[in-house]
Amino acid sequence: MPRPADAGATQRDLFALFGLPKPAPLDDGRLTVERAVTLAELQATRTPGRTLDAVPDPAEAEPTPSLPPADMSVAQLPVSRRRGARRPVGDLVALRAHVKGGATDRPGTYRFLGEGGEVLYVGKSKQLRTRLLSYFRAAWPHDKGARILWRAARIEWMEEPSEFAALLRELRQIKQLRPRYNAMMKRDARHYCFVRVTPGPAPRLVVVRSAGGDERGVLYGPYTGATRVTAAIKELSDLLGLRDCASDVPMVFEDQHELPLLDVPRTPRCLRHEIGRCLGPCVGATDVDTYARRLATARAFLEGTHDGPLDDLAQRMQAHAEAMEYERAAVLRDKLARLEGLRAQFARLRFAIESLTFAYPVRGAGGLPDRVYLVRRGTVRHECDLPATPAARDAFRERCATVFGAPEPDVRTVRAHEVDELLLLSSWFSNHPDELAATVPPAMAATLADRALP
Repeated sequence: MPRPADAGATQRDLFALFGLPKPAPLDDGRLTVERAVTLAELQATRTPGRTLDAVPDPAEAEPTPSLPPADMSVAQLPVSRRRGARRPVGDLVALRAHVKGGATDRPGTYRFLGEGGEVLYVGKSKQLRTRLLSYFRAAWPHDKGARILWRAARIEWMEEPSEFAALLRELRQIKQLRPRYNAMMKRDARHYCFVRVTPGPAPRLVVVRSAGGDERGVLYGPYTGATRVTAAIKELSDLLGLRDCASDVPMVFEDQHELPLLDVPRTPRCLRHEIGRCLGPCVGATDVDTYARRLATARAFLEGTHDGPLDDLAQRMQAHAEAMEYERAAVLRDKLARLEGLRAQFARLRFAIESLTFAYPVRGAGGLPDRVYLVRRGTVRHECDLPATPAARDAFRERCATVFGAPEPDVRTVRAHEVDELLLLSSWFSNHPDELAATVPPAMAATLADRALP
């Protein structure tokens, strides 16, 4: 289509209308209204404070501000433009001066408190002053220490006679106060589960959330991960043929019938028995002794004294693998892994339950008095300063007799609220074998009253 004769006039009118110099000629000689308007807006943006009618002199035009480099980090931006930026609750300069002037590099615990006096965080350190000053070097808002510090109105600390004393006090304060910023050691009973062997003519293995309530039967645990433990107990019950039906289902063993059974077709009742995963004590398919032996094997496995279920699964898995039945071998491999995980959990706690019973003397640091801890089944039952007077010695001897002489319930478990303390002591003595060597057996604990620490 031929170009209109007045096209040049139209272009000149557009540039004259917006006060722009005429650009270099385009290839097609045409300029749309949209492009002319865009050029005018860009020119006005480059010269703030001027109207579209004012045409700036190119020599006097202000330079266009450049964009920031592409590799600029967030830390270089103003604090007010970062998400989550805020003013600290307390005076950080005053808090830092308070720490520098009062804290020492000794073992102890510390607490950050908010405006209303609520405890935000509880911690411990072998060197209190150094640890507290490190919070003032943390980067806001990326470091957790800086976020705690900015929300704190007050900092408190308490010196302890040893690192062990600081660990123990930190745990107990966290359990009692449950601070917002402490993620660990706030677990309670609902985070653990136990394996209960129920009473009755045909006991079964059940997973329960609490060690309290029904005192009948035997408990094993505690374990973490109720879903995994439930799956492992199901594998153990299927492997040994133990029942998992409700407690009110009547048991009918084959050697307890008053009248002989007639050879008549039996109505299927237990699906697990029909597929070979239960001995069937509810349908008279097994006798009392056979079921009792299988139950004893399960209990020995949970106590860590018998590896029969693991050996059986390993042999069956190997047989399927040699027969190139790899799918069945993989199923048995997964079952074996679940049972080994259950066994490993209890093995870690069994060391503490069976081995951590003694008196533990600890020398005080920085002139603080020496302490002695009476530990039984992995928990501290009593702690006091090492006795220095005749009356204190007599009281200490009586306390030793009470702690180590009292009978303990015959169960392979600990109370749920004592699990974290048991794990703490187990970790402490595993990481410090020299401290374990300094402990005194229960029979000789009372002699600590008559001697000083070396």
